[in-house]
Amino acid sequence: MQTFLSLCQARYSVRSFQDSTPSQEAIDYICECVRLAPSAVNFQPYKIRYVSDAEDLRKLQECYAREWFASAPACFIVYRNKSEEWVRKYDQKPHGDIDVAIAIEHLCLAAAEKGLGTCWVCNYNPTLLEENFPAPEHLEAVALIPIGYPSTKDIPEKKRKDMESILL
Repeated sequence: MQTFLSLCQARYSVRSFQDSTPSQEAIDYICECVRLAPSAVNFQPYKIRYVSDAEDLRKLQECYAREWFASAPACFIVYRNKSEEWVRKYDQKPHGDIDVAIAIEHLCLAAAEKGLGTCWVCNYNPTLLEENFPAPEHLEAVALIPIGYPSTKDIPEKKRKDMESILL
């Protein structure tokens, strides 16, 4: 059985994918892990859209024109539902982005467990994304998560701060 630490060590930002699309069983498993992610007051203020159609992938590549991104055989578009997010009453801080981030990391770790690679992409053109993938006004795209089988089995060395640097 894989430990959580080993799963965290195995997960990295994949930027080169094999041609094969993830199985429907793997996608269903990943979506169930997203559904079970914790969120403030359990509001789950997010929607996910799975994209694997060639024409839709081409439209996504217009929004983030990177060569490596074009190698992904599928992608999730993750949206924050602004009309459902919990807002802290003391200072009116909305927690939707936090909840979306938790859900995305569940997605990424579940994908890693299934031998799939992912990468957070936030530097896309939001105007083009909205034009190519219209969504209701209360939904705001937060990230694109390309997904597929990594083209290599080699896990790159992670560059992280040492423990002293992150503890207060």
